Amino acid sequence: SDTMLMLTKSMFAIMIGFLGAVILGLFLVPALKRWKVGQRISVFVGENHRKKEGTPTMGGFIFIIPTLLATLFLLATDRMSYTSNLGIVLVVFIGYAIIGFLDDYLSIKKKGNEGLTEFQKLVAQIIIALIFFYMYMKNGGQTALVVSTLGIHIEMGWVYGLFILFILVGASNAVNLTDGLDGLAGGLSAIAFIAFSLISMVVGFEDMGIFTFILTGALLGFLVYNTHPAKIFMGDTGSLALGGVMGAIAILTHRELTLAVVAGVFIAETLADILQVFWITVFKKKLFLMAPLHHHFEKLGWEERDIVKLFWVVGLILAMGGIFFGVWL
Repeated sequence: SDTMLMLTKSMFAIMIGFLGAVILGLFLVPALKRWKVGQRISVFVGENHRKKEGTPTMGGFIFIIPTLLATLFLLATDRMSYTSNLGIVLVVFIGYAIIGFLDDYLSIKKKGNEGLTEFQKLVAQIIIALIFFYMYMKNGGQTALVVSTLGIHIEMGWVYGLFILFILVGASNAVNLTDGLDGLAGGLSAIAFIAFSLISMVVGFEDMGIFTFILTGALLGFLVYNTHPAKIFMGDTGSLALGGVMGAIAILTHRELTLAVVAGVFIAETLADILQVFWITVFKKKLFLMAPLHHHFEKLGWEERDIVKLFWVVGLILAMGGIFFGVWL
């Protein structure tokens, strides 16, 4: 039956993503160590983090490369059909990965914690978002925000372009901010992508469902090397690519509001950061002990592993809510 075929394809996609990442990690982790592609740790974080100085970064390649290769393999063997939506997703995925790679590369070269400036990063992110919008409109994308069961149908016209910009740049930065503890951003992203894989498959976007399942598998493979104590960090190479593609899939499956549920932990991390800056600027005092949110829990004396577990559990509950929301709406 169709359901059985879909299930088989999904399992196969997760499996090749996972195996690809685990195998690549075996070679890439020692290679990055040899090339001294070490992470510089910010001077503002606690003593526990100072020990991580020199852990290889740019680990995002462990899930980016297998995801791209597996997608090409499935397309070449006709196990997956090429659609304009898939093309757009790949452009965003590769585009944001390149921005992240440049950022990581420059910060290693400068031997500091700063790669691209915030402004350069933002401009590059906006350029990819504009390319996305151009491709989206060229392929007959709708410019309305639709949530059928809630009776929402808002025609936004060109404002939808700004909305897309906000989602893509916001999502890529949110994952980037969350990437501060071993396994945190990787695990939360895998959970969020499982939700989007299932939603995509059910609501008729099989191409993106399969792509997202491959990415989920590759992220689980990456976590083999990234859970505490991490042998490698994903770096901006990974975090910007993950956030960008998460935003892109939410837009292309017309599940923009579902993203707000599924990515709830990423949003909370980002809001904590924004509120902290606002509080310090306006009230001249901190709202949180430290932002983003995971550092606040660290300052309260929580163990890194416990914070990650808590955030994963919250992410899982939100993902379940998001599947319900995304499939029924």
